[in-house]
Amino acid sequence: MSQQSQTSETRQDRRSWRRKVTLFLLIAIPAGYMAISAQKSRGSGEDKQENAAATGLTHSWPSKVLRRIYDTPIPSYSVDVAFYETNSWKRSQMYVQFVTNPKGLDKFLRRLGADRDVLNDGRITIDARTAGVVGWKLDADRKWAGGVIDQKDPEPTLDITVDFDNPDHPKVYVVSTVTP
Repeated sequence: MSQQSQTSETRQDRRSWRRKVTLFLLIAIPAGYMAISAQKSRGSGEDKQENAAATGLTHSWPSKVLRRIYDTPIPSYSVDVAFYETNSWKRSQMYVQFVTNPKGLDKFLRRLGADRDVLNDGRITIDARTAGVVGWKLDADRKWAGGVIDQKDPEPTLDITVDFDNPDHPKVYVVSTVTP
């Protein structure tokens, strides 16, 4: 075989090999990208589904947007802050709890356009069924005071119950209900 024909075959082999590698890469890279994207998308959906199925309080501050929507101005320096939001076609509710001091409680009520007069001693305004959604036990053996703040639509109605067993650090329970 002549050297020229051998060189020609080698070139053809190289070109053929390059074409095959190029074709493989043109198929494999997008396919790999799609597989990775699909897996990430599936994982994201599972996370969202998990969060939606979660019940009970989230032990952190609700976002500022949620606090505005549900009119729950939690005072600064509050502790044991937790919330839970439910939504349906008929109504949306946010459950909020926090521990504050007397000044913080007064500030909270002032921001709602109320004062301590809205709270009636011995009154629990959140019924056992509603409290049970988030695991609150509002037993009668504590020093309770509660009240309801009804506002004009579309503003929410707030059921507020305060545990005064430790008067220096009252624990506030709020269920804010928005109806469309």
